[in-house]
Amino acid sequence: QVHLVESAGGLVQAGGSLRLSCAASGLTFGSYAMGWFRQAPGKEREFVAWSGGNTYYADSVKGRFTASRDNAKNTVYLQMNSLKPEDTAIYYCAAQKLRFGANLRSQDEYDYWGQGTQVTVSS
Repeated sequence: QVHLVESAGGLVQAGGSLRLSCAASGLTFGSYAMGWFRQAPGKEREFVAWSGGNTYYADSVKGRFTASRDNAKNTVYLQMNSLKPEDTAIYYCAAQKLRFGANLRSQDEYDYWGQGTQVTVSS
């Protein structure tokens, strides 16, 4: 059975930093790309970052967030710097089986999801 377990989020002031982690089990980690999504109150869940052979980011976080992965630990990270109040959301990690032509920004093309963790940025 596949499990994606995210670290606790937290409350941080604007301009601060926070690192999320997501530990995967029950899958062959190297065969999966890992994505990060977020859902703010009253909004749809949106793509944040993708970590496979390369990394890709939503424009809203580019230059501030960094996705990385440690295949030896089956863990993916999201380092979030220069946080803004608009980054407040529930953050989810997700696993996407590596396959040609997969849409990394479409949540429908992810196979497994974490439970989500709350990140709150105060102004």
